[in-house]
Amino acid sequence: MKKELHIFFTSLMFYTRIPCPKNINHHPDYLNKATRYFPLIGWIVGSFSFISFYIFSLFLSLEIAVIFAIITSILTTGAFHEDGFADVCDGFGGGWTKEKILIIMKDSAIGAYGAIGLVLLFLLKFKLLSESILLLRTENSYFQIYLLFISAHALSRLAAISIIFTHEYSRDDASSKSKPIAKKNTWKEVFGAFLFGLLPLLTISFYHYKILLTLIPVFLTRHFLARYFQKWIDGYTGDCLGATQQVCEVVYYLSILFVWKFI
Repeated sequence: MKKELHIFFTSLMFYTRIPCPKNINHHPDYLNKATRYFPLIGWIVGSFSFISFYIFSLFLSLEIAVIFAIITSILTTGAFHEDGFADVCDGFGGGWTKEKILIIMKDSAIGAYGAIGLVLLFLLKFKLLSESILLLRTENSYFQIYLLFISAHALSRLAAISIIFTHEYSRDDASSKSKPIAKKNTWKEVFGAFLFGLLPLLTISFYHYKILLTLIPVFLTRHFLARYFQKWIDGYTGDCLGATQQVCEVVYYLSILFVWKFI
């Protein structure tokens, strides 16, 4: 149990800005095993985001509350995944070879592709999340809205981290801080990731069973992105995983609206 707690706090420290016990460090072995808890981190980020939304919705409009919810998720993770998304936009938008793409993604400066991508990402996330909440708010169920938040964050993280189970790390050196998670994973990492990634969605499906259909577009998106990364850089990087999480989160909100309105 003590070892599992250490692994969990390693995951919490690596993927968020939440303070952890002082004895927790970026030990490569623990960091590799921490992938099993990555979707569980989505529960925590989604919970903080929902709490922010709920508090501000008591006094302000739904739209403003959603903006603060998005800000809270960004502050909780330190824009970890949004930064990866911007780097992927810059790298694949401006590079035409594997070497050039990896060099651009490693550059800490944001380019035009990254800036434009982030603006469009946040606009989509704001609008889709707002409309998804409106659908659930008509039933006056904040618990279902809470499940919406944590299922979005958990499922999108599962989609992202599952890439390391099926593809190889792209960089040939250890220059990236995400290098340790590129090693082989055991059944514990796979089982833990899928358990924590799917449980919130299964819970919300008790209220609206058709929401399970969102798994199809989310994992189709994951499949397309993984193939795209494989084609251009022969695998994935930490930035690719962050971009996958962000895109799959948006696709999840979009899928909910599509299922709700047309199925």
